[in-house]
Amino acid sequence: MNSIAVSFTFIQTLLNNSIWCKTLILKTPPLKLHTRNFQCFSSLSSPKPYIKPYNQTQEKDSIKQKTQTQKLTDLVNKLNQEESNPLQILRDEGDWSKDEFWTVIRFLKETSQYNQILQVFELWKNIEKTRIDEVNYEKIIVLLGQAGLMEKAVTLLQEMKGHGFGASLRVYSCMIHGLARRGDFENALIFLKEMVEESGVKPGVETYNGLLQAYGNYRMYDEMGKCVKRMESEGCVPEGVTYNLLIVEFAKGGLLKRMERAYRTMQSKRLDLKASTLFAMLEAYTDLGMVEEMEKIYRRALNTRISFGESLIRKIAGVYIKNFMFSRLDDFGIDMASRYGKKDLIWCLRLLSPDCLLSKKGMESIVREMETAKFPWNITTMNIMALAYLKMKDMRQLDVLLSQVQARGVKPDIVTVGVLCDAAVIGFHVSGVVDLWRRMGFLDKKVEMNTDPLVLTAFGKGYFLSSCEVMYTSAEPEEREKRSWTYRDFIDLVSKHKSINSSH
Repeated sequence: MNSIAVSFTFIQTLLNNSIWCKTLILKTPPLKLHTRNFQCFSSLSSPKPYIKPYNQTQEKDSIKQKTQTQKLTDLVNKLNQEESNPLQILRDEGDWSKDEFWTVIRFLKETSQYNQILQVFELWKNIEKTRIDEVNYEKIIVLLGQAGLMEKAVTLLQEMKGHGFGASLRVYSCMIHGLARRGDFENALIFLKEMVEESGVKPGVETYNGLLQAYGNYRMYDEMGKCVKRMESEGCVPEGVTYNLLIVEFAKGGLLKRMERAYRTMQSKRLDLKASTLFAMLEAYTDLGMVEEMEKIYRRALNTRISFGESLIRKIAGVYIKNFMFSRLDDFGIDMASRYGKKDLIWCLRLLSPDCLLSKKGMESIVREMETAKFPWNITTMNIMALAYLKMKDMRQLDVLLSQVQARGVKPDIVTVGVLCDAAVIGFHVSGVVDLWRRMGFLDKKVEMNTDPLVLTAFGKGYFLSSCEVMYTSAEPEEREKRSWTYRDFIDLVSKHKSINSSH
C-alpha cells in the first residue's frame, strides 16, 4: 500500500473518532501530494463536530418542572394520609397553584369526596380574585351536577350569574340532566326554558338525549314522545344516538309498537343501530315469547361481538322449550359454544335437545361429544338423561344410569330422588338404587337442588317434586326454618301423602 493510501486511511479514522482528531490533524505536517492525486483528496473535508449550545432557560424550566412535579407528589401524599383535610392543607400551605388545585379536585372526585369540592373551591378562589372566572365555575358546577349534588350546583350557578357570567350549553345541559336523573322534571324544564328564553342558548341533541334517558328511567313514555316533538319543533334534529336511546327505553318498557316505529324511522334515515340496541330488542321479543321476531333479531345479534349473557341465553332457551322447538336447542347451543366455549350451560342446551325429543341416538351422540371433549358429568347431565329414560319408560337404562352415580363422582340432588320416586310409582323396582344411596349415606343428607332450572322447564317437576313443594309450603313457617330437611324426610312425607290420598 503506498504512502498516500495509508495517510488517507489514517486521516479518515481520526475524523470518525472525536473532536480531538481535528487538533491532531492541524498539528500534523502537511503531506506532499502529487498533482494527479490532488483531485481525489480535495473532496475530503473535516466535519465540524456538533456541540449542543448551553441553554440556561431550558435548564431553569427543567428544574422548575421537576420542582412542580415534586410539589404535586407531596400534595397527593398528604391527601392520601388517614383523616386528611384538604381545607386544612390549603390553609397551612397558604395557597395552591392552578395545577395543585385541580390535582386536589381530581383526587376528591376519584375518592368520591364530592361534598368537599365546593368548600375547597370557595377558599381557593377567594385567595386570588382573578380565579373567579367563567371556566373555573363551569368545571366545578359540572362536577357537582355529575355527582348529583344539585342543590350545591344550583347555588354555585346563581353565584356565577351574580358575578356577571353567563351559563354555557354545557352547564345548562348538566343542570337539566342532573335534575331529571333524580326525577325533578319540573325544575329541569324550568332550566330548559330559561336556557332558551332568557339566556338565548340553543339546546343541543345531547341536552334532549339526557332528558329522554331520564324519562325512560322513570317509565314516563308519553313524556318521551312529547320531548321528541319539542326537540323537532325547535329545529333540533334527532340523531342516531337519540333513536338508539328511544328503542332501548321502549324495549325495556315492553312498548313494542313504539320500539318498532322508532326502528323503522331509524332505518329510513339510514342511521346506525348500536349492538346494545339490537340486544335490547332481542330481549324484548324474548320476554314476550315472540319467536319469529326473536329469531330474526337473534341472527343479526350473532354478527356482533357483544356477549349474550347467561340470563339472555336462558330466556331464549326457555322460549324454544315452551314452543316445543327442541331441535333448535342444539343449534342454539352450537352457536353459543362457538362464542363462549363448551361450558356447563352449553352442554345442558345441547343434551336437552335430543332428550326432550326422546331420541336415544341423539342423546348418545351428544354424550360421545362430551366424552371426546373430556367434559365431566355433573348432576344436570345425569338428571337430563334420567328424566328422558323415565319419560320413555326405559327402566333398564334408568337403572344402569342411576347405578353409575358413585362411579361418575356425581352427587345426586332432590331432582334425582324425584326421578327415582316417580319411577317407583309406575312400578320400577328401586330397591337396588335405594340400597346404594343408603350405603353412601346420601338419604340422610340435607336436601340440595343443583340441577339447572332449564331441566325442570323442559321436563316439568313430576309427582314427587310437586308433592314436596305443596307439603313444604303448607308447613308452619317456624318448622320450615328450624328443621333441617333431609331426602329421607321428603320421601317419608310424600309416602304418607300418597297413602292418605289412596285411602280417600
